[in-house]
Amino acid sequence: MKKISVIGAGSWGTTLAVLLGEKGFDVKLWARREELANEIESKKENMQYLPGIKIPGNVIADHSLKNVLESSEMAVVAIPSEFFRKILKDIKPFFSNQVIVSVTKGIEHHTNKRMSQVIEDELGKAKIAVLSGPNHAEEVSARMPTASVVASSDMKTAKHAAECLAAPYFKLYCLNDIAGVEICGALKNIPAIATGVCDGFGLGDNARASIITLGLMEMNNFGRHFGAKRGTVYGLAGVGDLIATCTSRHSRNRFVGEQLAKGKTMDEIKKEMHGMIAEGIPTTKAVYEYSKKHGIEMPLAQQAYEVLFEKKDIKQAVKDLLRLV
Repeated sequence: MKKISVIGAGSWGTTLAVLLGEKGFDVKLWARREELANEIESKKENMQYLPGIKIPGNVIADHSLKNVLESSEMAVVAIPSEFFRKILKDIKPFFSNQVIVSVTKGIEHHTNKRMSQVIEDELGKAKIAVLSGPNHAEEVSARMPTASVVASSDMKTAKHAAECLAAPYFKLYCLNDIAGVEICGALKNIPAIATGVCDGFGLGDNARASIITLGLMEMNNFGRHFGAKRGTVYGLAGVGDLIATCTSRHSRNRFVGEQLAKGKTMDEIKKEMHGMIAEGIPTTKAVYEYSKKHGIEMPLAQQAYEVLFEKKDIKQAVKDLLRLV
């Protein structure tokens, strides 16, 4: 394989483009905003989303999906879940049976579909893999040791994607539990917001551990509804990603919780994130509404939903939640 497209020039998309470029692939990186594509291409650095990381010369940034997808054999899609379907529709005219690797951790709100299902909706029977696990872009881009999971219903596709994306510092394991991996990647963002709230209030390690444990229980309960395997939930894609997201200073979702505890509004928090997306916010809405409809008990998701979307007093939500753990 020679040519790989990366769709989405946020921190994670850019990190993977750099990794692939350093492995010798010809990489084209698509940025939604033309000015961002031009800036990345001229400076060979993504100053907005991944400052300080130099981009190899064989990684070309472009605003044209046609140019980016032309002659590519694999497309890595790193688009926030709320924009995922729209971009897939834009990709469709230029899709020519590339292997599609989703690295997005979220659930589509209105349909409650996983990203691989959205790909199937828009591109038909494509070769699809998903990448997930404890893989903060800030650490992978700095070549810090990381292990994650690539999953596909077709193990040949999973292994092929893993071979392309693996590096000495980025170890990848292959699974066939694509539903479980995607559910875990989405669900861990909800307890991350809650642990951020606990940290913002200075409630200590014991409370944080209780919230993480409750989050794991809800991840398992929700995942079982979709056929997720226990080994997936208690592996890198589940427990591993949950711990990293709930404890790391790099976690956007944990940051949101911390700022909510400080009394900031969502509009103020979004401004401080400088265009980065916290997937836990739309995921909370999707998961809460689905769990309520299907009778899945998820008190953590419920309290997060009531704070984020019903303006419940955050201190009362913490009290209500801690009574349950």
